Amino acid sequence: MLALMTHRLVLAFAFLVAACASVAAQEPPPRLPFVVVDVHGTFVNFPSTSDLAASRGLTVDQLPGATIGGDLALHIYPLRWRAVTFGIGGRVMGARARQEPASVDTQTFAAAPVTERFLTGAPELSFNFGSGNGWSYISGGIGRSVWQVVPDGGEPLDADEERLQTSNYGGGARWFIKKHLAFSFDVRVYGIKAGTFGEFHSPRTSLLVIGAGVSLK
Repeated sequence: MLALMTHRLVLAFAFLVAACASVAAQEPPPRLPFVVVDVHGTFVNFPSTSDLAASRGLTVDQLPGATIGGDLALHIYPLRWRAVTFGIGGRVMGARARQEPASVDTQTFAAAPVTERFLTGAPELSFNFGSGNGWSYISGGIGRSVWQVVPDGGEPLDADEERLQTSNYGGGARWFIKKHLAFSFDVRVYGIKAGTFGEFHSPRTSLLVIGAGVSLK
């Protein structure tokens, strides 16, 4: 009886050692790649405020509002410390919206269509958590943007030409579904500093931008 119990204990111990060896032999998850490029379509919530309308001599109803745009970002991951991988890079985001005059009782308002454009670029610092198979991040940067709100046939004002200081912060994640291709998303807030040029200037505002698309490594 004692011999049988000893035999079973030896077998159990051998099984446990083999299982631990198997786990130890598994390769650790891959580290983040050195370079990643994001290509995203974006939803941009342009503001429709009285301050913005007044800065261009328009009414609130003439402002285009929400639209879609695009986002292109390059990231480099040179340093890892414990669970955090540090990244540096840059991001360019742009969007365009157009508002046609409203119609009431088949009568069209005389106001001209208005086109709104926003283009911004900035260097970026990120903190990344995960492995090369997929990871989340938080990031931010400070750059410049051009914000134009111009009626058809109108001349751009000083406010439309000024390079506005713009900060951005947000986060997102990437999941690599193939060796070099991932699905990714990003949620970001752009804080646009008030303009200073001319009698009329752009108001201080924030833009919420939601992006989704692919990442390449």
